[in-house]
Amino acid sequence: MLTRIMQLFERPDSERRTQSLPAREQRLAAAALLVHAARIDGHKSAAEEEKLQAILSERFALSQGELDALLGAAGKAEEEAVDLYRFTSVLCRHLDQAGRQQIVRMLWEIAFADDILHAYEENLIWRVAELLGVSSRDRIRLKKAVVGKTAHLSKQQRNEG
Repeated sequence: MLTRIMQLFERPDSERRTQSLPAREQRLAAAALLVHAARIDGHKSAAEEEKLQAILSERFALSQGELDALLGAAGKAEEEAVDLYRFTSVLCRHLDQAGRQQIVRMLWEIAFADDILHAYEENLIWRVAELLGVSSRDRIRLKKAVVGKTAHLSKQQRNEG
């Protein structure tokens, strides 16, 4: 809590006015979960880092400076967190079911970024989906969609190479 209050004072006045507290909380919570997913298997690959940056940049329309600041704050928040509820509760307050499913999809994209699904990654996504109220059926559907997209892209890259 104190960290969030201090972060408000670290930002320029113009940024505080243009971005609401719920939007900042949502970005930080989503980013922290994605950072956790990239780190959970004990090895954060270059592919995972690249995918993490692409997802956050696209989802929140961030400049490189904003992205760097968000990743720094998310990494620190993830290291300090004792559970996932700290992040999922924020997302539940601010997102509808479609938004929550988008978070789960982004987690799958991070998990498959290095073409290896680790058991820790899969377990994390299951726990986050449960906390977000995303059904098992939707979680599996999102996984299959990401796997299909990843397989299609890999095949396309092999054909181009």
